[in-house]
Amino acid sequence: MEEKTNSAYDYACCERVWRRVAPAENPYPHAGEETAKTTAETGQTENSELSLPGAQSNPCCMGTLAMESVEVLKGFVRDELAAKQMYRSFSRSAPTQEARRVFHAISCDEERHARQLMAAIYLTTGETYCPRVCAEQNCRDGYRACLRRFYHEKACGGYNYFRAGEETLDYCLEQMFHAMSKDEYRHADQILRLLSRAI
Repeated sequence: MEEKTNSAYDYACCERVWRRVAPAENPYPHAGEETAKTTAETGQTENSELSLPGAQSNPCCMGTLAMESVEVLKGFVRDELAAKQMYRSFSRSAPTQEARRVFHAISCDEERHARQLMAAIYLTTGETYCPRVCAEQNCRDGYRACLRRFYHEKACGGYNYFRAGEETLDYCLEQMFHAMSKDEYRHADQILRLLSRAI
């Protein structure tokens, strides 16, 4: 036991000296492996996220700062998957070719958003999140009423993504949320054009 304590002490002492002599170089490139072994020997458990391949203790993006946004991310995933189903359905039943094309493109964007959000959750937590969602597939109030509802949903979605981007402390999440906000506002503009032709 004495031998291990002295060895650990000598290691720390040598590292401090090395840092003064050559601060840009790492004197013990495999120190992380040795530290992990020592931790296991003392019975302490490592953070489960750090055991993942390629994980860092506090990465610049999708790390500690993003943990506060995980529930927000999950809510957005559910919304995007439901929207994907709904717009995919309307892309088959819309009354005009232009509307079918617009709804199909929106559906593809919603799927892309959902996948990006699920990837962000995995990067942050190390856990896969892929919920089952069932969305309403028809609109009983008529085409124009549906467009009116879709417009408001898209405008609100753009605002919610923008607000989430302003509130998160994680730089990469902020950029992703703002990009998705622009997509949602673009969808709202496309739906507004469809409505202007239907009036």
